[in-house]
Amino acid sequence: MSERQHLIVDADDTLWENNIYFERAFDDFVAYLDHSSLNAREIRDVLDAIEAVNAKTHGYGALNFARNLHQTYERLCERKIGEADVRAVMGFAERILDCPIEIIAGVEETLGHLAARHDLTLFTKGNPEEQQLKVDRSGLGRFFAHTAIVKEKDCAAYCNLVAERAMDPSRTWMIGNSPRSDVNPALEAGLGAVFIPHARTWVLEKEEIRGEGERLVILERFEQLRDRF
Repeated sequence: MSERQHLIVDADDTLWENNIYFERAFDDFVAYLDHSSLNAREIRDVLDAIEAVNAKTHGYGALNFARNLHQTYERLCERKIGEADVRAVMGFAERILDCPIEIIAGVEETLGHLAARHDLTLFTKGNPEEQQLKVDRSGLGRFFAHTAIVKEKDCAAYCNLVAERAMDPSRTWMIGNSPRSDVNPALEAGLGAVFIPHARTWVLEKEEIRGEGERLVILERFEQLRDRF
């Protein structure tokens, strides 16, 4: 696109790896729980149900994930729970904060290309301190004119962002890996959307994409944005 565009870009699992660290923490949790009859998938179902409820109140991030693991452990544990158990379970999630920032292949070079041609906004959800720390550690903040961290990325959040930044919806695109938080609400808000699937997208971020036509673009890799924009 030769005309300058407003590009709103997701962070977790779009610019850098994120969910893989939560999955590893869950694997450690399953091993520690050592349930006599439930397999990992069944334990995951319980955790997903707890997360779906808690996200509405507490939001997202590693510290909230620790709370969710704790509640799952209390519900499923087959032995008396001691303080050491609680510390161990919470620790599986809290260690996520110390995980390295692993930039997805092609992202840094592509952001450099896009920033020279378009107006870039980083739009992410979760705990503000956690998300800002990841932005700072990634070194990618320099490509963005603005960073917005919100509790939930729904249609209202996109409308507010567009209004606050005086963006023209006809020249505004959301780029991300989540149908639930990136693609569908952006389309609902009248923006364009670029869906870049990630093989390890969190299950609660998956849903059927509700849109088609020129305002929906599906790419395999982030670096393909250079051919589109």
